Amino acid sequence: MNATPWLYALGVVVLVVGIAVSIALHELGHMVPAKLFGTKVTQYFIGFGRTLWSTRKGETEYGVKAIPLGGYVKIVGMLPPNKGDDPGTVRKSNTGMFTQLAFDARSAEYEHVTPEDEPRLFYRLPWWKKAIVMAGGPVVNLVIAFILFAALFMTIPSQNVENATTTVETVSDCAIPAAEAGRKCTAADPVTPAKQAGLTPGDTITSFNGTSIRSWDQLTDLIRANGDSPATIEYVRDGADQKVTVNTSVQPRPTKTDPDKVERVGFLGVSPYIPAQREDLGFAVATMGDMTVSTVKAIGSLPEKMVEGTKAAFGAERGQDTPMSPVGASRVAGELTSAEGTTWSDRVFSVGLLLAGLNLFLGLFNLIPLLPLDGGHIAGALWEGLRNAIARLRRRPIPGPVDVAKMLPVAYAVGAVLLVMGVILVYTDIVNPVRLT
Repeated sequence: MNATPWLYALGVVVLVVGIAVSIALHELGHMVPAKLFGTKVTQYFIGFGRTLWSTRKGETEYGVKAIPLGGYVKIVGMLPPNKGDDPGTVRKSNTGMFTQLAFDARSAEYEHVTPEDEPRLFYRLPWWKKAIVMAGGPVVNLVIAFILFAALFMTIPSQNVENATTTVETVSDCAIPAAEAGRKCTAADPVTPAKQAGLTPGDTITSFNGTSIRSWDQLTDLIRANGDSPATIEYVRDGADQKVTVNTSVQPRPTKTDPDKVERVGFLGVSPYIPAQREDLGFAVATMGDMTVSTVKAIGSLPEKMVEGTKAAFGAERGQDTPMSPVGASRVAGELTSAEGTTWSDRVFSVGLLLAGLNLFLGLFNLIPLLPLDGGHIAGALWEGLRNAIARLRRRPIPGPVDVAKMLPVAYAVGAVLLVMGVILVYTDIVNPVRLT
């Protein structure tokens, strides 16, 4: 059997299992504190749809469902009863669609609630306990991401651009726009200045236009600022000093402060040798911090990127920065593990980093303060705490629990949008997947 298909399948399976484990731990993050606080938890399921397997332990049913795109924990009493009513009692007359939605939800919520369950209903918890239960899932994903980042960077040697040397590792044959990075050179592409100058891998650049070079970052700044002007480059090859003069060209390249923005700058066509090395815990913390900022920005630009992804579903070119479904992420994992020239440590590192990024995204995305996301419930709990605190300061009666049932129309609308987004992304990942090369 050819090794490449086997390695591709391995990458897909590893990522799918990793996602399933991440989902399972996310739901445990909700269930464990809920049980510790004494609330009744009746179901713990991974997946949606038809039940494939389940077992009951105590009052909780544990199981797996057919569609592995999420999971849920059923905590009894999430919705408080109508104000002034006993738990389980719902009003018999309702007017308006939104009122009916709340009525139906409360009816379903209290259908199987017994008088013995009343002290254990979720809505009766203090606001801070509600916040802990609902934050438990996203926090678990963030912890998983951090553990993966730390384990990968501290155990597997990797290339960090901050450790780039002034030695050339590759010389590009042609100048290709950054937006088309990865494609092969064509006859229409101009030869790079580095190729014209005769630079080769292993050359160590020591001076650029008379300025002594101490770091690759310094050299990059000098090249970008040079535009299409002549550049005198001094370098060492096989222990001998060399000098060459060539005009750098001007190419569109991402800015150093914002990779999403492009500017026309000087271009030489070389990349540095970066030694692979293990990093310390501080590097892992800093990297996760940088990726957190990038992920928050990505979440903010999600509507715009979804438009691009939708166009890609109907034949438009798909960018590598468009969002992916688990289907697309699995395909990427397969490509990473089956790429030519990769070692086992490369495969473990790349797939582990992908899984860490997915957990980071899942944790942060779930903190968006909109129902049905966890962040919507957290926001409700925090508002309850603030409202109760204000009432105490003003010496007024405590208002009681926030009625999340009033936000069900928002929850249904957001849920519908997320469902449509998921369907579009899965379809796009099948017909027009993100490709690494």
